[in-house]
Amino acid sequence: MLAYPSYDGMPLSAPACLLSLASPLIEAGFDVRVLDAAVTPAWHARVLRECADALCLGISLLTGPMINAATRVARLVKDATPNLPIIFGGWHPSLLPAQTVKPNFVDAVVRGQGELTLLEIAEHLAAGRELTAIPGTTMKTGAGVQHNPERLVAPLDCLPTPAFHLADFNAYERLCGVRKLAYATSVGCPYACNYCTDMVFYKRRFNALSSERVIAEVPDLVARYRIEEVALLDSNFPVDIRRALRIAKGFVDSQVHFRWTFQASTDFLSRMTDDEVCLLAKSGVTHMGFGTESTSAEVLKLMNKRHQRLNEMYETARKAALGSIHVTFNLIFGYPGETEAQRLETLQTMSEIAREFWNVSFSPNIFTPYPGIPIWPQLREMGLREPENLQEWADLPLGKNILPWLQGEELSRLRRMLEYFLLNNQIRKATKDRKILRHGLRRVLGAPLRWRIRARRFSFPWEIWVAKSIEKVTTRRSLLTGQELSTDIGDVC
Repeated sequence: MLAYPSYDGMPLSAPACLLSLASPLIEAGFDVRVLDAAVTPAWHARVLRECADALCLGISLLTGPMINAATRVARLVKDATPNLPIIFGGWHPSLLPAQTVKPNFVDAVVRGQGELTLLEIAEHLAAGRELTAIPGTTMKTGAGVQHNPERLVAPLDCLPTPAFHLADFNAYERLCGVRKLAYATSVGCPYACNYCTDMVFYKRRFNALSSERVIAEVPDLVARYRIEEVALLDSNFPVDIRRALRIAKGFVDSQVHFRWTFQASTDFLSRMTDDEVCLLAKSGVTHMGFGTESTSAEVLKLMNKRHQRLNEMYETARKAALGSIHVTFNLIFGYPGETEAQRLETLQTMSEIAREFWNVSFSPNIFTPYPGIPIWPQLREMGLREPENLQEWADLPLGKNILPWLQGEELSRLRRMLEYFLLNNQIRKATKDRKILRHGLRRVLGAPLRWRIRARRFSFPWEIWVAKSIEKVTTRRSLLTGQELSTDIGDVC
């Protein structure tokens, strides 16, 4: 029994992590049930019913509010079936296995790549053997917590195709309004950004499916399940640029038409020629997300993001615009050592990029310190207390500000700066509104907003009050798809 708890926001598609775990189990003869809380009515009751005669329960979870949903269902199952092994896996348990395994409703943690580890666990349980020395696991013993050796990472091409036949794409379409497939062609990123959990989870290894397999699988899945859009889950899709272009050309040659989106870093996209980026567009790419974070060279150095260069941000926007591809630039504010002058530099530069290129949107966030990131020693020195248990990590959603160096007047000023920045960008984009009065108001508001950003004057925000009275302000967008994630500026900070 594999369960995916509820979380904030609209689901992307069926949880690819659980479908990947299910596939080796099915090949080995196990009967696998996958339940996603987002599309399963009476989810707790269904999980309890399926667990009544199950071999074990596996729950995948991320840091943040999803932990609350995971722990609640785990407690319910443990109370109903005390002898059923409950196994946590996914990003958060892998980053903090000893802390995750402590509660009495968790029996073991699968660390990192879980397909072969969970298969071995199931085989042990089916044979009546104890879960003792399985590589890639952390578990309780009579003496405390036991960390078994790491499991060697399997090349993705050695793993079977995720069990997409277990997904109810009709249910996701009813909920989201689009038939979307979440698919990973690779995992890992070669860079070592100090704020990123990806480098901790994958240890900077780029592990990718062959272009031939991707070209064969994706169009087939699109045709079989009538998929409209494929959202690639890759951390940095074009790390191998030649491979990325082979995949795009393969999609074109397949003559199976669909939209697809991915995340990348601007340095890889900038290395492509204009024609190569247009090939991406021809193959169906409609959106790309980039973790640009800042335009300040000093802040990027603090982030250990030396591969990120300002000219490449402009080039990325320009090349994407040639193919009519939308881009979203993620921005991080409040990073340790960042000054207000550097924040304003980022906002002003990004405003210039957006003024020049129609296809650019932004997703600003307050720096969120996730588990295991390399900068934690510095954060502790700066007075930030690290969460010590699952419940405390559950209270740390993206955007929640817990930074001791960003409080009071400085935080209020940052909020106001972001409001002006987002509203200015939104007004710039809204040039084809058929409502004459609303369009006129946008024109009236645009000039003073631009002046405020240039002059750094943010008091008495009459423009924001007027704007909010006529329309919502988009504050964050998904890096995977570009869709709106929230509409309240308070969610940003």
